[in-house]
Formats: sequence, structure tokens, C-alpha cells
Amino acid sequence: MHVPDGFIDAPVSVAAGVFAVGAVAVSLRGARRELDERTAPLAGLVAAFIFAVQMLNFPVAAGTSGHLMGGALAAILVGPYTAVLCLSVVLLLQGIFFADGGLTALGVNITVMGVVTVVVAYAVFRLLTGLLPRTRRSATASAFVAALVSVPTSAAAFTLLYWIGGTTDIPIGKVFTAMVGVHVLIGIGEAVITALTVGAVLAVRPDLVHGVSGVAAPLKLRVDGELVDAPAATRDPEPAPARRSTRGFWITGLVSAFLLAGFVSFYASANPDGLERVASDQGFDEKVEEHGAADSPLADYGVGDIENARLSGGLAGVIGVSATVVVGTGVFWVVRRRKEEPGEAPRDRDHENA
Repeated sequence: MHVPDGFIDAPVSVAAGVFAVGAVAVSLRGARRELDERTAPLAGLVAAFIFAVQMLNFPVAAGTSGHLMGGALAAILVGPYTAVLCLSVVLLLQGIFFADGGLTALGVNITVMGVVTVVVAYAVFRLLTGLLPRTRRSATASAFVAALVSVPTSAAAFTLLYWIGGTTDIPIGKVFTAMVGVHVLIGIGEAVITALTVGAVLAVRPDLVHGVSGVAAPLKLRVDGELVDAPAATRDPEPAPARRSTRGFWITGLVSAFLLAGFVSFYASANPDGLERVASDQGFDEKVEEHGAADSPLADYGVGDIENARLSGGLAGVIGVSATVVVGTGVFWVVRRRKEEPGEAPRDRDHENA
């Protein structure tokens, strides 16, 4: 749901840009509490993975496709503040280098796809994990619901902005019904991808899932063949185990992102996404303006002067993933380092052994 230039008028675009800058500023400060020596590179990996998966449009209805937004996935894996930064990095690179999402609409896109999806998804996820049994299955189901809810909510947020500053006189009720309707279907795809990814990480490295941090099931003892909660007095304190290295997980995740963007993306649906289809059906796509980066050598996720579509798209995907992981990791390392500046609370050095 990348909003192009021309859909929203200048005053509302500027206001959304100011809001987005404020959200990023708050997230930069909040991310200091979420990031450490291990999670900073993992946050860069999450941004790169979201970039890759967003290239995989999947069909949701006749002539319509959708793609992952990633707000729920990022919030659950690395925390809500860091997630806003992840989405902001992805949207910024997509807009500047790949002509995906308008440059004047960057604030709108960060607000709708970054802030709204993250806040809604994380709130729903934490609510459900607090109510449901503390199991991996419950956490995965909570991720599914959180992602499902976040997508149509994001579509509703776009509709609100369009109601305030849309550049065409279209009945807002029709826009709302069409946007939310198609994005409920897209939300199902987002929910499946999010649940599968979160479930996979929980299966191999639950310690790396921010959304379940601090949520530990009570110690179980087998009594007469049945598992029961151990009395508090019998839980002997043990020294915290040394943290496992994240290197293997990081390499596996990055290779997966390269494969998705460089190879699997060739088989993505070529149909217009939900916003494009609604804009076409409702007639407000006539106001779209030419992208400021339309002449970029990577515009439309292809490398200029390479005629082979498979090679061009795959190479563009690999370049995009590489740029995202480098820029994202750099941003998160800077944020983490600022945590150690004078005036900030010192970190627990015992938790830095990767």
C-alpha cells in the first residue's frame, strides 16, 4: 500500500510528514532501550527481510494482489520503537532508489504503513499474550491476529487522510468500504506470513523474540505422572546462562532474504496491489504524479540496461536487500552506541556476550 505522489494534497502530506518525523524521533529514543550489541544487527536483518518479502506480491482477488507491510512482524521480533525505524528505513530506500511510494508522500507512508501497523499490532499481540496460556502456539496465534488486524486498520488510516486531504471528490464511504474490504484479504496473507515467521523464530531462538521477552512459563515438576507448577520455594536460583551467538541465525536470515528478493520475487503476482486497484476502480488514480525517482537505475525493482527480466529484477532485489541491511544495521548501531553516552543509564555488560 505504497501511496504515490498526487493522492494526498500538500498540507496533509506536510502534516503527515511532521507526524512521521516526530514518531521517528520518539522511536530513536525508545529504541535505545530495545537494542543491545546482539539485537542491533538483528534489527537490520529484520528490515532487510521485510524489504525482500514486500517484493512478493500475492493474489488476493481477481486482478488484485497484496504484499506484506511488516509492521506486526517487526514489532514482535525487535520491539515497537525499533520496528518503526525498520519500516522507515525500508520505505525511505524504496522511495528514493526504487520509485516505490511517492517522495512527497513519504510521511504518509511512514504514518500509515509504519506507525499505525506497528502500534496496533503490538498492542493486540501483547494483549493476547497476556490473556492466553504462555506457550509457543499461543504466541504464534497472537501474531496471526495482530497482523490480521493491523492491515485493515492501516487502510482505514489512509482513508482518514484521504478524507481530509484527498485530491479528488470521491465519496469517502466508497473509498473506506473498498480499502478496508480488500485489505482484510491482504491482512490474511500478512497474518500467515507473520505467524509462520514468528513461529519459526520461536522454535529455534525464542530468546530473540522481543514480544515474548519477560514472559516465562512457570517451572514444571512431574508429580505422580502429571506436570504441575513447582512451588516457589523449590525453584532454586541458577546463574543466567551465557547468551548464544546470533551469527548463525543472522547468516541464515540474510541468505533467506537474498533468495526471496533475488529469485522468488520473479514469481510474484504482477496484478496491482490493493491501493492501486481501489484507486483505479474509484477513479482517483488519475491524480497520480510521476515519481521523482522515476529515472533511477533501480526504478520499479529492475536494473536499467539489463533486458533479461529475471536477471534485472533479481539483481535489483539483491541490491535492495544489501542496501537495507547495511543502512539499517548502521542506524541501529548508532542508536545503540548513543545508549552508552554520558547521561544515559549504563548497560548490563553481562548480557553482551554474543
